[in-house]
Amino acid sequence: MGKIILALTIVVLVMNLVYAANVDEIVAKSNHAAYYKDRDGSARVSMTIKDSLERTRNRQFTILRKDDPGSGQNDDYCGDQKYYVYFNLPADVNKMVFMVWKHLNTDDDRWLYLPALDLVKRISAKEKRTSFVGSDFFYEDVSGRNINDDVHVLEKEDTTFFVLKNTPKNPDTVEFSYYRAWIHKETYLSIQVEYFDKQGDKYREYEALKVDTIQGNPTVIKSMMKDLRTGSSTLLEYTHVQYNIELPDEIFTERYLRRPPMKFLR
Repeated sequence: MGKIILALTIVVLVMNLVYAANVDEIVAKSNHAAYYKDRDGSARVSMTIKDSLERTRNRQFTILRKDDPGSGQNDDYCGDQKYYVYFNLPADVNKMVFMVWKHLNTDDDRWLYLPALDLVKRISAKEKRTSFVGSDFFYEDVSGRNINDDVHVLEKEDTTFFVLKNTPKNPDTVEFSYYRAWIHKETYLSIQVEYFDKQGDKYREYEALKVDTIQGNPTVIKSMMKDLRTGSSTLLEYTHVQYNIELPDEIFTERYLRRPPMKFLR
């Protein structure tokens, strides 16, 4: 009997190791699909913010992204990156710039340039879980959450999706207790994400509404974030998406907050 129990224990341990390895692979591929397609990229984005009374506000901006080769444990899915987000509409945010230096092993660096005040504002690490320019997306949603900040568990799967439960390793640094993501098995894109608060209630929901294949990369070109507490929602629509456009490193510096690289923003 003792040998049987020992054998069963070994089988369970081996299965758990395989299970964990599979989860790590799913998370890695999903992170790559969302944030690490090719070495750089750009897109024009139209944002529509709608409140609970159906009143809308619109913003338009261009987002540039460049990876830092060799910075991550695996350059295909995890490493340092830089983001440059340039706003052109409406008039009150024209020429405003949001820039991120995303780091794998330390807190990200974030800047916000406010042209009306000619002011460069540093965004602290604790502000990354706050509203991105008044929308239902957070600053962290734009550049992506570090996959090493959470414990990932595969809850279930069907013929189409892996369903992952993601729990923060440092719960005091975030407002959620966990989030659940539906990862598409073919593209590894997150099609739906639900966020739960400290009381276990769902309060925030993301959905990918449209996906297109661009330069061989399955890409979300329409998505929505909802705040279930306030009844507001934010729709993002992406056009002119490009990859491998050879963005120069110098764009992603404080100097270019005041001197936008128009060649890449038109």
